Amino acid sequence: MVDADQTFVIVGGGLAGAKAAETLRAEGFSGRVILICDERDHPYERPPLSKGYLLGKEERDSVFVHEPSWYARNDIELHLGQSVDAVDRAAKTVRLGDDGTLVHYDKLLLVTGAEPRRLDIPGTDLAGVHHLRRLSHAERLKGVLTALGRDNGHIVIAGAGWIGLEVAAAAREYGAEVTVIQSAPTPLHHVLGPELGELFAELHRDHGVRFHFGVRLTEIIGQDGMVLAARTDDGEEHPAHDVLAAIGAAPRVALAEAAGLELADPAQGGGIAVDASLRTSDPDIYAAGDVASFHHPLFGTRLRVEHWANALNGGPAAARAMLGREVTYDRVPYFFSDQYDVGMEYSGWAPPGTYDEVVIRGDAGKRHFIAFWLKEGRVLAGMNVNVWDVTDRIQKLIRERTVVDPEALSDPGVPLESLAP
Repeated sequence: MVDADQTFVIVGGGLAGAKAAETLRAEGFSGRVILICDERDHPYERPPLSKGYLLGKEERDSVFVHEPSWYARNDIELHLGQSVDAVDRAAKTVRLGDDGTLVHYDKLLLVTGAEPRRLDIPGTDLAGVHHLRRLSHAERLKGVLTALGRDNGHIVIAGAGWIGLEVAAAAREYGAEVTVIQSAPTPLHHVLGPELGELFAELHRDHGVRFHFGVRLTEIIGQDGMVLAARTDDGEEHPAHDVLAAIGAAPRVALAEAAGLELADPAQGGGIAVDASLRTSDPDIYAAGDVASFHHPLFGTRLRVEHWANALNGGPAAARAMLGREVTYDRVPYFFSDQYDVGMEYSGWAPPGTYDEVVIRGDAGKRHFIAFWLKEGRVLAGMNVNVWDVTDRIQKLIRERTVVDPEALSDPGVPLESLAP
């Protein structure tokens, strides 16, 4: 039973944490809600950091989940610029890192997110080496891209995942020269496989991006603290004024691990292991967003999803579970990306090795199509590229697990809804 004397603590000030706090109040919780953020900025959404805000098309204030006054109006005790360095499960307290203050909780939500993976090579201490995870990173990178575009400068991007490609597109729009280094044979190889990865390579080549596949960075060469070039393991040197490390993110599990909470297998993405209601191995502690690993019934495996929709939906789901509601978190993974004049949405989960066929509906050459990843005739994932208002129908195909006719699936004249009645 939840009552007004209880205290719910949320550790992590991203979208998941802010939406969890909002949901607690919307669901009628009248106890204390304490939201602890290690950044000094109010909770914000991350997609604009590599999209609209980075491109200068969105104002800084547009990234925030709520206006600053919202927290006080809703009696959310917001602690900005505060870290938590320990959880005492027996005493049910968290310890603030700055001054050691102990904060009691009745229920605790960990939404500690993820952090960029670092390049473990010489030269990463140079001034022109960047990551993109926080608002402060985006602010800095925005200035860098502006200067590179003005001066015909060159940025090397290590990694051809979503962040790497979105920054590559932004850099080209600013007028900077771009080289992308990727160890896999295509961009987005571990998400889309080679069939669709090559399409994104062609898109970026059409806009002047240079790719170097099958190699890794071994050194960033500099002089007087500034970047001059990036060297790859095939011996080539790539001129650069700046380098962006976009080689993925690691879940921030140190707090949970020190507290003795169960963690997921790193082979399945790591993270804090949670059940269907986003509860951890401690019944009074929950986890959501980038850091949470949950067993997905549709795909029969643990997933840790780092995208916006998972934070948007996972935070509220965890909040309802903390209130004792019946919760089964089984959202179909979803994310979106905008690069140049191409917008896409992806639903599902189908990394290489999990599917046996890719079906294209539409014209991939004109970048106006839907791609489907199938296993034994069942749709595992779908990606709509410059085709809109089809996400619900794609997700229904995934959820229904109906065996579909690939020929009908590829035919734009056959309504998608007819394939999953």
